[in-house]
Amino acid sequence: MISRLTTQRSEITLNASSIATGRTRMSVIKNLIHRPMRKLDTWRDVIRGFNPAWFTASMGTGMVSTLLYGFPYEWSPLKYIAMVIALLNLLMFVVFLVLFIWRLVQYRDFFYILLHPQLSMPLGAVPMAFTTVITSMVTILASYEVTWMPTLALVLWCINIVFALLSCLAIPFLITSHQKHAFENVNATLLLPVVPTVVASSAGAIVASVHSGTTAVAVVLISYALWAMGVGISLMLITFYVVRLILHKLPPPETIISVFIPLGPLGQSSYAIQLLGVQALRVFPDGLSQMTYLGEVLHSLGFFLGLLIWSLAIWWFTHAIYSVLYTRFCGPVPFNLGWWALIFPTGTFVSSSGELWDLTGYTFFRILASTITVGIVLLWIVVILGTICFAWTGELFKPINTRHLEVHTYVEGEDVQSPEQRV
Repeated sequence: MISRLTTQRSEITLNASSIATGRTRMSVIKNLIHRPMRKLDTWRDVIRGFNPAWFTASMGTGMVSTLLYGFPYEWSPLKYIAMVIALLNLLMFVVFLVLFIWRLVQYRDFFYILLHPQLSMPLGAVPMAFTTVITSMVTILASYEVTWMPTLALVLWCINIVFALLSCLAIPFLITSHQKHAFENVNATLLLPVVPTVVASSAGAIVASVHSGTTAVAVVLISYALWAMGVGISLMLITFYVVRLILHKLPPPETIISVFIPLGPLGQSSYAIQLLGVQALRVFPDGLSQMTYLGEVLHSLGFFLGLLIWSLAIWWFTHAIYSVLYTRFCGPVPFNLGWWALIFPTGTFVSSSGELWDLTGYTFFRILASTITVGIVLLWIVVILGTICFAWTGELFKPINTRHLEVHTYVEGEDVQSPEQRV
């Protein structure tokens, strides 16, 4: 009898505690719903705290749309899901662009963003996000034979390469001339300003596929130039970043996801050179008649280089996974916009694998691309939900002071030393 009473009391206690826990959770949820942006002082901080890193969300969403539309195993509902995500990406890009321009007009701090060692790096995400919009439009509308689409795609691509070149040429100069960087604090975001040219080169191959004649030849040649520029600088910076990892070990948990960023230029360059080879085989026999075998050579070279760079990307992919899992094992990894680095770089590796399957017909590449695509979609759902939740509380909009920066300048009257003397 006593034991039954004790059991009933314990059950009542457990029920009461579970009810209290449930009420606590509901109160927290209601508090979050009724108090948006509670971590900000005013709603104006949403504009002031909006930075170019938000465009990485558009990059990742556009990549998911492209991967689902070109999924190796045909399933018609995926096409419609990809179209919906592509429209979502277009909406995200337009909203982000409006908010960013609003911030620049209201606070007039674009010059300070350029000189900021952290905020200036994601500026490269703007043309890359724009590229995903262009590629999604061409890929989806090509099957519907929309007459105005090729011209619009070409115009948008030309605008995009202007901003990609500005990012690739201007920001690295500011890094080496004005910004203050400490070697132990450098992370892979250093690659973001130079990768847009590589991404634009792959978009150029897609745009060239809906054109012919001299237009297609010009687009392909420009794309090859963009590819060479971006890949060359990216390999230099990846080497620099590896040395930093060797000497100072993995980044802190707040930025550990950034180890996936070098996978982006590797996967994208492999994908781009294969696409350009396919287009070179199509346009060069007629476009450059004086070079009879150029198209065949570039097509073969595209496959060979694509396979080599893809192999290097495998090494970085596994290293990035090990790094994140090891850091998570040692402690929590806080959520921030840097988590979007899981989506786009990994997606470029999938695109490269899918193109290798198209060129070789080997089932291994097909299964690999399909498997990782499923993982990317699941990660995208987790990251976009986390972004919505943390944006609702205002955590992702906390302003960063751009006015007080330590900038590398020379003071009049000081002895000007050569770069060798400064080192």
